[in-house]
Amino acid sequence: MKNKLLFLGPPGAGKGTQASIICSNLQLMHLSTGELLRAEVVGDTDIGKQVALIMNKGELVSDEIVLSIVRKKLVNANQAGWLLDGFPRNLLQAKALQTLLDELSQPIQAVVSIEIKDEILIERLISRGRTDDTEEVIRNRLKVYREQTSPLIDFYDQLGMLKAVFGEGDIEDVALRIRKVIE
Repeated sequence: MKNKLLFLGPPGAGKGTQASIICSNLQLMHLSTGELLRAEVVGDTDIGKQVALIMNKGELVSDEIVLSIVRKKLVNANQAGWLLDGFPRNLLQAKALQTLLDELSQPIQAVVSIEIKDEILIERLISRGRTDDTEEVIRNRLKVYREQTSPLIDFYDQLGMLKAVFGEGDIEDVALRIRKVIE
């Protein structure tokens, strides 16, 4: 079973849900970059103080800061493995992550791309009831995601790591499909 995983997928594809299931079943460390950043802020670490200042200005946290947080977690990773969710988001980040993982001798073993039709994603996101989840906003987020992520999908496919999984249907069925591609 592969135990160093990266999940890709558009907003609403269920990456977080599936990552939680897989991590729980395989005893993997779940590295959600959003959660890692929030934990640094709550922990009031030196990095957390930098992150808080950046986020309070409404700016994006730099790749260097995100990579330093990921590095810190991976250096202390248990032997069971890990699952990265939410990073990298573009080709530059993917290459920087690849360098970091090479340094740590912890190469990605599989990249799972959760594939789902836009209409299903839009329906899922609208049903969450968030005020900023209008169809127009969601379509734009999906467009941005595809622009940033299609080079990532090609990158990992060329490296022979990409495993596409049909992300529609019952949560447990999707989890089973993911388990099959990481065996």
